[in-house]
Amino acid sequence: MPADTVSVTGWGRTAPTTARLIRPRSYEEAAAAVRECGARGGIPRGLGRAYGDAAQNAGGAVFDMTGLDRVHAIDADGGTVLCDAGVSLHRLMEVLLPLGWFVPVTPGTRYVTVGGAIGADIHGKNHHVSGSFARHVLSFELLTADGEIRTVSRGTPLFDATAGGMGLTGVILTATVRLQPVATSLMSVDTERATDLDDLMARLTATDHRYRYSVAWIDLLARGASMGRSVLTRGDHAPLEVLADRTRARRAPLEFRPGSLPAAPAWLPEGLLGRTTVGLFNELWYRKAPRERSGELQRISTFFHPLDGVPHWNRVYGRGGFVQYQFVVGYGQEDALRRIVHRISQRRCPSFLAVLKRFGEGDPGWLSFPMSGWTLALDIPANLPGLDGFLDELDEEVTAAAGRVYLAKDSRLRPELLSEMYPRLGDFRALREELDPRSVFTSDLSRRLGL
Repeated sequence: MPADTVSVTGWGRTAPTTARLIRPRSYEEAAAAVRECGARGGIPRGLGRAYGDAAQNAGGAVFDMTGLDRVHAIDADGGTVLCDAGVSLHRLMEVLLPLGWFVPVTPGTRYVTVGGAIGADIHGKNHHVSGSFARHVLSFELLTADGEIRTVSRGTPLFDATAGGMGLTGVILTATVRLQPVATSLMSVDTERATDLDDLMARLTATDHRYRYSVAWIDLLARGASMGRSVLTRGDHAPLEVLADRTRARRAPLEFRPGSLPAAPAWLPEGLLGRTTVGLFNELWYRKAPRERSGELQRISTFFHPLDGVPHWNRVYGRGGFVQYQFVVGYGQEDALRRIVHRISQRRCPSFLAVLKRFGEGDPGWLSFPMSGWTLALDIPANLPGLDGFLDELDEEVTAAAGRVYLAKDSRLRPELLSEMYPRLGDFRALREELDPRSVFTSDLSRRLGL
């Protein structure tokens, strides 16, 4: 098998560690890689979009699963797909959209693998309607530490430990996923501006039930009466009848044509995304948004994955990289959300990729992140002075509000807070101890947090 000793980071490009990167091309090679990974163990990795250290393993092995990327079977009548875990959501869209099907859940990038989508139990703009990705997985095949390949079905402890388990229960080889029917590859989108955080929360609470997809970009540099001002974007898959005046779209209503811009340069100066530049961007972004607009037709790639159009966009933060911080607090904890947004605003954290969403009912994965409530995600340059201490303070606020942070984006959470955030952590640890007593599957994340 191809293997190289390389420096590995998450998408945030912080805290690189060195590991042997092994690239299995068959299930047999994957099993051999697990058997031979050595004393420091191994961890599966997809396309590297986890922001922190979940798919790193200092001094050990990292299994690059992208070589297992076959789509085995599509039930175009029943709406399911059986595919390898290394298949990306981008590839599924290419294959499935012409047949009238779409992935059930997608995050802000389509360049994640199916295995990664299960391991992180990803969520999207439709969680309030559709839940997280694992809710739509019927079963998967899991290569465990003893070399056995197990078929794991919904509702079993191993399923619930693996969904959101960050690759620590084994290597997912294949998965059967239930799909979302669509009539076109366009989105019908409504956009409106909210003047402050309370206005935003009121609009979301009152009308989110009308939309399958909903997200708000939030200006975290705005202060005073404008604190939390936002651009709210919501929509659904466009029906065929709205294409009456669009000749090309009517001829090929399910065509998938994501656009692309030049890649970000490999080197950019530090401090490019400071308070001044992000403040200017936020002002322009808010002002150019319509006060209210309904029924705009957008490509799927524009609505869901605008940053995918800029390859290597994570380079814009410079060599120091960035921290992605995402938390959720339950409904009824709006005061906690206000306090956190106020603290971020007062701290003048330069974040231009900040989004607020509403989550629906939580999912059964023991370490799944979503729970019923409000979730805020923001990016912050990693070299911002005092950042670690400030985020520790936010962690305390989140914990006091019975919330949690997202492990797929975490790179610095203190381990003593983990059990308060994830009440099924003890069950997860017990199953791991039984299934993998030698900790064959391990990562920088698992060592840091004691998973």
